[in-house]
Amino acid sequence: MDLAAIENQRRADRWDKGIKIGEGTFANVYKGTEKATGRKVAIKKIKVGEMKDGLDMTALREVKFLQELRHPNIIALLDVFSVKQNINLVLEFLDTDLEAVIRDKALIFQNADIKSWMAMSLRGLEYIHRNGVLHRDLKPNNLLIASNGELKIADFGLAREFGDAGSRMTCQVITRWYRPPELLFGARYYSAAVDIWSIGTIFVELILRVPFLAGDTDIDQLKKTFHAMGTPTEQDWPGHTKLPDYHETPQHPKNPWWNMISSIGKEGQDLARELLRFDPLQRLSAVTALHHEYFTAFPRPTPPIKLPKPLAELRPRALAPDETQGKPILSGTENGVVKRKAESPSTLGLDGKRIARRLFA
Repeated sequence: MDLAAIENQRRADRWDKGIKIGEGTFANVYKGTEKATGRKVAIKKIKVGEMKDGLDMTALREVKFLQELRHPNIIALLDVFSVKQNINLVLEFLDTDLEAVIRDKALIFQNADIKSWMAMSLRGLEYIHRNGVLHRDLKPNNLLIASNGELKIADFGLAREFGDAGSRMTCQVITRWYRPPELLFGARYYSAAVDIWSIGTIFVELILRVPFLAGDTDIDQLKKTFHAMGTPTEQDWPGHTKLPDYHETPQHPKNPWWNMISSIGKEGQDLARELLRFDPLQRLSAVTALHHEYFTAFPRPTPPIKLPKPLAELRPRALAPDETQGKPILSGTENGVVKRKAESPSTLGLDGKRIARRLFA
């Protein structure tokens, strides 16, 4: 046994793997414990042997970003080790997620609670963007919640670095219900504004307690968006008719859609409107959103420890790699099943394994 194998076995022996709490085509997540301390952890086992050409780019990206990004509102990576053909990520254990909070009708929460969840989400997102990373899969069940109420952004398998100059990227990212119109129209050059749209739809979902824009197909997603908010014009969104997959859609008048969330107050309505601008250049950045008057207006955000939480155990979660296959995943909402097609990254074969060894060192 070589030194690397001995070290990996030493790391593996540090943890006990328990019941499965998440599942996907290329990964499973287990509830585990640290043997020496009894601390609860989550162990994400990436099944490299299931991949056609070696280690998938999603696995490399997730490890890379979790090693680099350290913030109270981002899930912490505690250890990485490999056993046989499997790569294991040891993550801090988080009790539940925002989807479970929204779905649990027994929970009553107030505007101050929504404000707290939004503030934590935006703080984590601002840190991610400040470090030149797009998350590209923000949705309620990727916003996990710790026992002390702290919200943490998770699942970086579809994350991507971005720079000022911009580079060509796939438009097949972000679960459809939270995917912005520029991606639905096939944009290959885009910015952090795609994550901002996702946060905006999550904000509205927190208020309504149901998904805001729940399309069955990409075309249906656009139709539902424009029916709710009005069909954009060139004046609203310059250049959108030149996007690669642009097609004409039924014309709908501009609607004051924010009236449906009047319970959040005028400041909250204004924040939602600014996050959900059709033109990506007009959407607020995460840092600007955090300085919006919504967060200083009454009521003050609920302290995380006092936020309402579901009593039930966290149900098994569908992981991002399933979405790369475009397979149906139970959404956990009244709407039943949604096809969540996301990016299918290229695989790296042996070169990828060499990169992986460097990442895990």
